[in-house]
Amino acid sequence: MPKYRYTAVDPAGKLVRGSVDAANAALVADQLHGQGRLLLNADEVKGAGGLSGVLNLELKFESGLSKPALAHATRELSIMLQAGQDIDHALRFLVESAENKRVRKIMEQLRNKVRGGKSLAAALAEHPRVFSRLYVSLVRAGEAGGELADALADLANVLERESKLTATIMSAMTYPALLVLASIGTISMLLIYVLPQFTPIFEQAGAKLPRPTRILIGLGDLVRDDGQWILLAVLLVFLLTNRMMQRPRPRMAVEKLILHLPIAGPLMRRSQAARFTRTLGTLLRNGVSLVTALAIGRGVLGNLVATQVVDKAATDVKGGRRLAASLDAGHFFPLQTIHLIALGEETGRLAEMTLRAAEIHDDQVQQSVQRLVSLLVPVITVLMGIAVAGIVASLLLAMLSLNDLAL
Repeated sequence: MPKYRYTAVDPAGKLVRGSVDAANAALVADQLHGQGRLLLNADEVKGAGGLSGVLNLELKFESGLSKPALAHATRELSIMLQAGQDIDHALRFLVESAENKRVRKIMEQLRNKVRGGKSLAAALAEHPRVFSRLYVSLVRAGEAGGELADALADLANVLERESKLTATIMSAMTYPALLVLASIGTISMLLIYVLPQFTPIFEQAGAKLPRPTRILIGLGDLVRDDGQWILLAVLLVFLLTNRMMQRPRPRMAVEKLILHLPIAGPLMRRSQAARFTRTLGTLLRNGVSLVTALAIGRGVLGNLVATQVVDKAATDVKGGRRLAASLDAGHFFPLQTIHLIALGEETGRLAEMTLRAAEIHDDQVQQSVQRLVSLLVPVITVLMGIAVAGIVASLLLAMLSLNDLAL
């Protein structure tokens, strides 16, 4: 039987680590749940390599669902449960009504596991690429408190909000991306096809092309003859950079640099604050303890600086310090976040205030993205104009030099 190393939160709110023998990660979660512990992470301890490892390898290819598809399925499941249907009938409805084959397959697998005696949270935990730790934890809390329908409704709200924000950002960045592609195509056409037409004319006249024109023609020849190698080099640099960014120290250095940039820095702070407060508020509203919510909330952050701040805050909260004061000491989250969390702690409405903070930061992120796009478009247009004007100027310079020869 495989062995799993796990990280969990005990009833006292402390992180505990250990190992346990179990057939899969879902059973690890069930065992720990019986001990009053909440599973955060479970990794299988790999056995010996070689031929035995290859023979015992179990290949599992599972692709996740898009957020809109997952949000739609979660919303429908919540509605069915709120209407008084049991979980088996609700899952059967999703299997029969799902238009997406992937959704239908996953819901059918969940229904079979639930009918086999597993809890919905345990069944969800067997699909870690589809259902996040936040999703599983909220469902487990909803099942424990008898409010599964409300927990699923909260999850649907979270997923729908994130999907809307992502769609807004993608839509806003479409025009600048097309403008960049058009600029590259126009400049490449001028360098590769237009400028080289002047070379035979000057050769016949026995004249020498002006230096700027020769430089641009050489650049066009380089792109035409060695373009594939240039693309390969760019791809290699991208892959090496991506691999380097997976290491904590280089990634931390880059993220700290971004935080000091005029527009990107506040945008990153607000986006991370929105994700953190939305997760924290949703968990607290469903009865999850603050320390456990912080342990889960750190997992949704995509910034190492923010993760360190939340880790320090979780330690301080265990020691009796207020969350707002600890987060403020980290100097990462916006002051508005700190003030709303402090207000929530003072009034006993922490879940409500953190969710309010998430809504405010979502709106701020959308405004920041629109402001960024409004700056990018003219900047790209001006740069494209300068590049095209430089190429045209080199053409005019070459034509004027021909006129001088004729005189």
